[in-house]
Amino acid sequence: MAVDVEVIPFEAAERHVEARRERSHHLRRQLVTADLLAGAAAGAIGASVAELPLLQLVAFAVMLAVVWPVAAFLCGLYAREDLRNWASGIGEAPKLVLTCLALSWPLLALLAAVGAPRAIPGTLATTVALAALAGFTRAGARVNVHSAPELEQRTLIVGSGEVASRLVARLGHHPELGLQPIGFVDDDPDSHIEGLPRLGTLNTLEDLVREGRVDRVMVAFTRSPHEDLLNVLRTCRDAGIAVDVVPRLFEFLDGARTMDQIGGLPLLSIDVPEFSKVSRAAKRGLDVVGSGLALLVLSPLLIAIAIAIKLDTRGPVLFRQRRTGRGAELFTLLKFRSMSIDATVEVRDDGAIVKGRDDARVTRVGRFIRRFSLDEAPQLINVFRGDMSLVGPRPLVLAEAAALKQTWHARRADLRPGLTGPWQIAGRSNIPFQEMIRFDYQYVSGWSLARDLEILMGTVPAVISGRGAY
Repeated sequence: MAVDVEVIPFEAAERHVEARRERSHHLRRQLVTADLLAGAAAGAIGASVAELPLLQLVAFAVMLAVVWPVAAFLCGLYAREDLRNWASGIGEAPKLVLTCLALSWPLLALLAAVGAPRAIPGTLATTVALAALAGFTRAGARVNVHSAPELEQRTLIVGSGEVASRLVARLGHHPELGLQPIGFVDDDPDSHIEGLPRLGTLNTLEDLVREGRVDRVMVAFTRSPHEDLLNVLRTCRDAGIAVDVVPRLFEFLDGARTMDQIGGLPLLSIDVPEFSKVSRAAKRGLDVVGSGLALLVLSPLLIAIAIAIKLDTRGPVLFRQRRTGRGAELFTLLKFRSMSIDATVEVRDDGAIVKGRDDARVTRVGRFIRRFSLDEAPQLINVFRGDMSLVGPRPLVLAEAAALKQTWHARRADLRPGLTGPWQIAGRSNIPFQEMIRFDYQYVSGWSLARDLEILMGTVPAVISGRGAY
């Protein structure tokens, strides 16, 4: 039975419509402000390195503050708002870097023209500072808009069942999207989504839209006829409401690409991943260089954590456990010890504590390092020596690996387990085990080096935010 929804006055409905229109404009204004600040700061840094006099330094900083937003606009860095662009700037990172590189040549010419004593170092400093500062200030702009409740979108789910329930759960795990589920509509009278009211049938959607109660519509699986779903899309398009559709066979769409129409019918083409020798060498090269640099840069922090663990509680600094790796081979995974365990406790290779469970507790240091996933940092050693990869399927304890019985589960062992992976940026401990296995399969099935780089860039904000930390 449909759930009655409070009647929203006309003025309130108008405000919802206006908020829907304002959302993307507000993000663009914030990004422009961020770029103005980044351009001015990068200009000042570059001019200082180029040893320009004070007056020229100020002029160069003001010029770059104006030129950088224009260049960003011309290169599509203020593109129309979509969920990915709203939530994170990771997808725009390659375009941002290329824009900075393209701008470096005219900047070099300008510095040379004004007779800067150190034009080349000044240009290099400006370019690096601009890329770093623009990324930082743009991230701050997004944090600012994410914290504005008035910019949240009232989201209606079309459909019900397992996929719709998973969609609602994912929205709850990612508040940065700014999507607030208000209910669902479905023609099935027995339809149900845990914790979400049924607002009626698909025919109800037109009334909900007209009354301004809906800012966004997300279509999950439903048994409703094809023509009824088309009517939903037409209604939303006519009202200027964004629509997201969960595609069928979505588990296989990692890395899918749009193909030109065939007789007016659009297709999604799913490539077959090639684990060639060149691909494996490139992935391994990224692992060696990345883990080596990370160990070098983070060594003071790692030493400090080791000392803190030693001072906080008795016991070893590192926790060692057998895990399954590529091709189901076993290896010893390293972690910083985050629990204080009585000497009588035994921890099996499958992760089970067989004695003294009441004596095991998370230490003060352990609570902090778990919050930011720093307890996983010693796995950089695993990556460097080839047991693991920077990005890959989650390394399973033996009991978890033994629980995987279906044939397709074995595909996740085609690649080395990862220090991070799609499960890390999707919510870490918030992700149920079976969901995590599906993530791993999708990752292996659609593997590419570009996808690895994207996951690496997405890991830092996911860890800093603390989403899913346990």
